[in-house]
Amino acid sequence: MSPVDLRDSASFTPSAARPGRILALDLARGAALVAMAVFHFVFDLEMFGWVAQGTSTSGGWRVLAVTTAGSFLFLAGVSLWLAQGQGRRWRGFWRRFAKVAGAAALISAVTFPVLRDAFIFFGILHSIAAASLVGMLLLRLPALALAGLAALAFVAPQVARAELFDPWWLWWTGLQTVPIRSVDYVPLAPWLGPFLLGLAAGRIGTATGLWHRLAAWRGSPVAQRLAWPGRHSLIVYLAHQPVLIALVGSATFLLR
Repeated sequence: MSPVDLRDSASFTPSAARPGRILALDLARGAALVAMAVFHFVFDLEMFGWVAQGTSTSGGWRVLAVTTAGSFLFLAGVSLWLAQGQGRRWRGFWRRFAKVAGAAALISAVTFPVLRDAFIFFGILHSIAAASLVGMLLLRLPALALAGLAALAFVAPQVARAELFDPWWLWWTGLQTVPIRSVDYVPLAPWLGPFLLGLAAGRIGTATGLWHRLAAWRGSPVAQRLAWPGRHSLIVYLAHQPVLIALVGSATFLLR
């Protein structure tokens, strides 16, 4: 069997230990964080009236938002595989899950009194936490099967919407027929798709030895410094928007 055969990759048993910290993935997360910060800066400019209403939700800015969210979920799928794919470690998983789910709950709690009917009840962190639970259940599927399920997640909002999912406690599915108001809404359909593609990519990377090769690359001192945000992505995610709002709000107060 070829090591890159997607049909049989579930039977691959790696002989080497898990790879260490992978600088390239930290840099990729850092790039996604920069893209997110740029988008949120434009969103904040719109919120304070510096740019036209609808700017952040149209054109290239909308493309940036979708691409950035997909990148985070894809990298989360890769990370889940690297942490759990060569043997489930439930203690580590639940510790990480608690951090992400706790941060998601904090965001909901903070945005509810401020935004009310547009608060973040199922944003990117909620989606990553939920997708991680699904990923643990599907961890042993071959890459081709994961890619197939990802395709189903992508098309589900177009083919599976039903009034059955209209109650608010099912809005996390993305299959409801009623319109949803939220400044950050990332339901499992279709956003489970990029996560499962990341999980599949993780399997392929292990089967081909990619992760061990990347782990051997230490990069330059500059690359190591640039990777810092990616190594602390949850902290950066939680901190960046309050900082941006404070800066834009202060500039608005001083200049208007």
